[in-house]
Amino acid sequence: MLQNKPTMIKSSFKEKGKKIRVAITHGDFNGISYEVIIKALNDNRLMDMFTPIIYGLSKVLAFHRKSFNLKDFNYNIVNNTSQLNSKKVNIYNLTNDPVNIEFGKSTPEAGKFAIEALERAIDDINEAKADVLVTAPLNKSNIVSESFPFAGHTDYLAKKFKSSEVVMLMVHQSLRVGTVTGHIPVKDIAASLNEEKITANLQVLERSLKRDFAIGKPKIAVLGLNPHAGDDGVIGDEDKRIIYPAILKMKKQGILVYGPFPADGFFGSGEYSRYDAVLAMYHDQGLIPFKTIAASHGVNYTAGLPIVRTSPAHGTAYNIAGKNIASTTSMRESIYLAIDIYNNRRAFDENNANPLQTSTSS
Repeated sequence: MLQNKPTMIKSSFKEKGKKIRVAITHGDFNGISYEVIIKALNDNRLMDMFTPIIYGLSKVLAFHRKSFNLKDFNYNIVNNTSQLNSKKVNIYNLTNDPVNIEFGKSTPEAGKFAIEALERAIDDINEAKADVLVTAPLNKSNIVSESFPFAGHTDYLAKKFKSSEVVMLMVHQSLRVGTVTGHIPVKDIAASLNEEKITANLQVLERSLKRDFAIGKPKIAVLGLNPHAGDDGVIGDEDKRIIYPAILKMKKQGILVYGPFPADGFFGSGEYSRYDAVLAMYHDQGLIPFKTIAASHGVNYTAGLPIVRTSPAHGTAYNIAGKNIASTTSMRESIYLAIDIYNNRRAFDENNANPLQTSTSS
């Protein structure tokens, strides 16, 4: 059954007359990636709205289709994007060689094909053979090597596209939570913060809210680093010495930025609902309340890239891999959000490229 489909997606296709090609990388095949991808796409009505391209392994896809008894799930195997069938799910087959599926285990083979799928998908997007990127979860422990020294998708994509600043933005409806620091040890967080990094994140975030989410005058809340946002320096001075000056600098540029707010009271009181986005100082400070509020509906979006990239807000879920119980909601929402952002960007760029159109619509 088709669920949680934003109505704006279908209308946008009618207006623009173009089916967006959604590149979906298979992630770690020993996790739940194939389960959530297949189930998210197992509705033929979706093919009227976009063309999915799974970058992965046809034998693994066939194994999951049989295991989950999804007889109505049809797909088209391709070796290049010129063979796409716009009315079916397409799988860009990385190899015909046999692979070992070991549910719940981190293996070098799974890591190898996770990276290969990502690289192939990016090549096609760069060559305008696909439009947006949706990445299924991978495992950091089996992808890192001398040839791939990245902790995950975000770091790799930032380097690949030469984006000096990107923001990992978690999205659920009107709740958007970004983080200044990413996957680093807690002991290194304070030393990693500085005024320039915070202001750069705020600039990326404000631009994304306007261009990607179609918010004309976004309001951004900034969280403090220390408990009680430092209590005026009593519990650490970073809030007063680093974060507050960054906020003032952005305000002088006309950006609507507020804070720093104590994180516990900010989320506990529902204050977050008054803002278009929240910038947290570190991973768990932002993601724990986000995942508590969003539950299985969250999407991970990388703001600041020249391409549109989304991902489910969960990991490989090895503990439930192969058990046919994974929720597809986050994967489905990731696809919908990627399409929405693509359309918002196109509209924003068209309006700002034509002064007459901008003045007429304002």
